[in-house]
Amino acid sequence: GGGGGGRGGGGGPAPPPPRGRGPAGNARTSTEESEGAVTDARVATVDVYLLRRGSAGWETLVLQRAEGTRCTGAWEVVHGRIEPGERPEEAAIREVGEETGLTVERLYNVMVQPFYLHMLDTVTLAVVFAAFVGDGTVTLGAEHARAEWLPIEQATERLTWPRSRAALRDAVALLATGDAGPVEDVLRVR
Repeated sequence: GGGGGGRGGGGGPAPPPPRGRGPAGNARTSTEESEGAVTDARVATVDVYLLRRGSAGWETLVLQRAEGTRCTGAWEVVHGRIEPGERPEEAAIREVGEETGLTVERLYNVMVQPFYLHMLDTVTLAVVFAAFVGDGTVTLGAEHARAEWLPIEQATERLTWPRSRAALRDAVALLATGDAGPVEDVLRVR
C-alpha cells in the first residue's frame, strides 16, 4: 500500500506497485498501462438471493426499488455495498437485515459478478450469495417500495437484470435439495 515508509523501513515514498498492477494492486494488462487506462476493479457489493420452501416448491424474495432511488421501479434482490473493514458475508447478513428485517439462518457463496460503473470508471465485483432465512414478516427499508415471495420461475421473469436471473438459476441449482450436497463444505459460509 501507500503510507510512510517503503521497503526496508526507509522514510521515502512507497515503492511503485509491481508492473501490471494498478494503484490498489488490481491486475492490469500491459496494453492498458501503455494506453494510460485508469479503470479500477474492486469487490464492492453483495447480492443476496433469499430462499424458502413454499407449498409449491422454492420461492425467492424480490424487491421493487422505491421512488427517488437509483433504478426506480426495478425489481431486484437484496443488494448493497460492502463497508470498509467488512467481509462480503458480513455485508450480506447486514444488508438482509437492513433491507428486509429477516434473519439469515444459512448463507452460501454462489458466484462473483462484474458490472462496469461508467460514471466512476470502475468495474465493481458483486459477491453473490444465497441465504435461507427464518420465518418472519418482511420489513422494508427506505430503498424499496414492495416485496414479494415468488416461485423461482415467476421471480426469474420479474427480475430486471439478466445477470440476476442467471444468478438465481445457479443458486437454485446448487441448493435444490435444501443444501449444497457434496459441495456444502466449500459453498456454505455460515
